[in-house]
Amino acid sequence: MEEPESHPESGGNPPRPCGEPPTGDPPKGNPPGDPPGAPPGPTRWGICAAGKISHDFVVALGTLEPEEHQVVAVAAQEISRAEAFAKRHGVKRFYGSYREMAADPEVAVVYVGTVNSQHLPAGRLFLAAGKAVLMEKPMAVGARQVRELVAAARQHGVFLMEGFWTRFFPAWQRLQALAREGALGDPKFLRGSLAFPMQNVERLREPRLGGGALLDLGGYGLQMAVALFGGAPQRLHAQGCLHPTGVDETVTLTLDYAGNRQAVLSCSMAAELPGGAALGGTRGWAEFPSHMQCPTELRVLGRREVFPLPPPAQPLNFPHGTGMRFEAQHVRECLLGGLTESPVMPLAESELIARLLDEARGQLGVLGELGGEEGGQEGGEE
Repeated sequence: MEEPESHPESGGNPPRPCGEPPTGDPPKGNPPGDPPGAPPGPTRWGICAAGKISHDFVVALGTLEPEEHQVVAVAAQEISRAEAFAKRHGVKRFYGSYREMAADPEVAVVYVGTVNSQHLPAGRLFLAAGKAVLMEKPMAVGARQVRELVAAARQHGVFLMEGFWTRFFPAWQRLQALAREGALGDPKFLRGSLAFPMQNVERLREPRLGGGALLDLGGYGLQMAVALFGGAPQRLHAQGCLHPTGVDETVTLTLDYAGNRQAVLSCSMAAELPGGAALGGTRGWAEFPSHMQCPTELRVLGRREVFPLPPPAQPLNFPHGTGMRFEAQHVRECLLGGLTESPVMPLAESELIARLLDEARGQLGVLGELGGEEGGQEGGEE
């Protein structure tokens, strides 16, 4: 039987993501609100929305050092939901509106886990209040909304990052290193497919909530192509079928890059697949056998490498949920370094991914505005 190469469990501080500035002296500065010159205190998180993804994020924070990460508040559309969430996770303050939490001086950074259609208004609210924002992907519904959020972050001089957690998984960083170092030769072909049967999930089937497979799943493959092949493709072609509500149900994207490189990426909310992805080069290949969005296993030139995650203290709603710890730790490092955007998931790439999603949805004839509308707090929470 094949013996996998096992990497140490990331039970302490997660490794520094590839692509960050060289390590040396620890980052200077404190999370917003700490006295200048004081030793770095904990990063004080506020949680926007009390749904399933927010639960998993807080569970993931619990695998990090409590001296470095604290959840100080949660806000939901209904105060009863916020109160129940707070009791379950031991959070001291809870609010029945996002605006109340935006005024909380103890909150330094907000994780936004609302439905897609609420990312723009929630993000603008917290950025205007001077709060750093980790926005669950997609950053917003359409490139116009993403540009608006980026402009708001820059106007207020506040940190903003799209939560493509994949970028911070050690298995993903290992794949990037292999490609960068030439271990696979010249990378030529990327394939990936991600599918879950989610037709009955309201936030996915409703155009007004920013539904569809592309916005929920398609960005994972696109971010891989952008990172591994270097930016925008020369051409993008989308094929697929629509759900009766008008959102995209199953989609295959073909991206052609210079140098005869190609990515073929599929996503579906009507079927189930293991979620594998592979990168082929002129000298070999590397593969995530499953869970390309949150990989913990990598096959490299026939060898198997595993990257264990710490166990959760509470049941999770999504596979490998404690892996959200890596993006949370990266946000802390950025704030300590005085950064207003991530060098690993830069805002320009969020804008590019949004443009590619717009182009694909446009080719498919997806119903609903590509730029979306602001709405209020209607729509629900993930």
